[in-house]
Amino acid sequence: MLFKYQAIDASGAKQEGSIDAISRDVAIASLQRRSLTISAIEESDPEKKSFLGGITLFESVTNRDIVLLSRQIATLFEAQVSALRVFRLLASESEKPLLGRVLTEVGDDLQSGSPISKALSKHPKVFSAFYVNMVKAGEESGKLDETFLYLADYLDRSYEVMSKAKNALIYPAFVIATFFVVMILMMTMVIPRISSILIDAGQAIPVYTQVVIAISNFFVNYGIFLLMLLIVGGVFLFRYAGTPQGRASFSSFELAIPYVGDLYKKLYLSRIADNLATMLGSGISVVQAVDVTANVVGNAVYADILQEVATSVKGGGSVSGALEKRKEVPGIMVAMMRVGEETGELGSILKTLAKFYQREVSTSVDTLVGLIEPIMIVTLGLGVGILLASVLVPIYNLSAAI
Repeated sequence: MLFKYQAIDASGAKQEGSIDAISRDVAIASLQRRSLTISAIEESDPEKKSFLGGITLFESVTNRDIVLLSRQIATLFEAQVSALRVFRLLASESEKPLLGRVLTEVGDDLQSGSPISKALSKHPKVFSAFYVNMVKAGEESGKLDETFLYLADYLDRSYEVMSKAKNALIYPAFVIATFFVVMILMMTMVIPRISSILIDAGQAIPVYTQVVIAISNFFVNYGIFLLMLLIVGGVFLFRYAGTPQGRASFSSFELAIPYVGDLYKKLYLSRIADNLATMLGSGISVVQAVDVTANVVGNAVYADILQEVATSVKGGGSVSGALEKRKEVPGIMVAMMRVGEETGELGSILKTLAKFYQREVSTSVDTLVGLIEPIMIVTLGLGVGILLASVLVPIYNLSAAI
């Protein structure tokens, strides 16, 4: 919401302006942190709200936005610009309204004496726990400029791996979705008209044509119930996926899918190795690095594994010793991490593992796409061929009889 205010600053001068905040109380608190004494504040044009009560549905901060932001922060810190001025400047220059508001609030917190990591932690939807802990480590070591560069490089690598996997599946998903839409339209609009002609003609109808007509009748008569069932089932699955049991079930299923499950395993192993390497290289303790990685890995199975590792390390055990008990972690990864622990080069070993699994993900995606395309072409060809044969053969027999 946008609020207009009138206030008096520390020197006694009157000020007027506007501030964007989620509520009146938040707006007042932000202004007070600027050492302003508020004399009047009211919502600006309260009747001009977006639908759903002013909730903005399409505002978001992408991974690319955070990468660019991190590089800008690192550059400004290298130029010896103060933290408060950095965030004020970036807030005013941001092209994303949501990010601009977040950076403004971070600047307000910094002005009131809050550390950068604590100010960032108030916005978990924009700055992950991994990001916040890296910044905290940078504050403690006095190397914030290097930390933000590390973060930008890490997010770049993560974005590249994830986008490659997603983009590779867009085309097959689009083709398959289009095929199903066309088939449903054929079954509900074209086949019923043709089937009435064939039945009225009194000719013998082939078995495969009878099957197609039966499927068409089902969609015509019960299609609305099937659609309602799918919607209800989708809502149930969505809500179930939000529960701990649901997340665990979907995560296990994700890893159990033939071939695709191997791709996901390599993706998560790459993320784990890269996260740990980046955090250990920044001076964060092993226990804290494992805890944070468990929160951001994105899969409940591997999150449980990492939580077990954290518990083991707290009890005096080793990371490799805890990982070797789980079949989801390859033996070669465990062996290399054990060598890294024994030689004191765990961070370097993890960097090597991260690069290895990133290459494996890239190779697996290329192979998967190479397999999907011929399978998709053959399947679509068979489906279209059966549908055409079931329609054209009876029509040909009917014309021949005439």
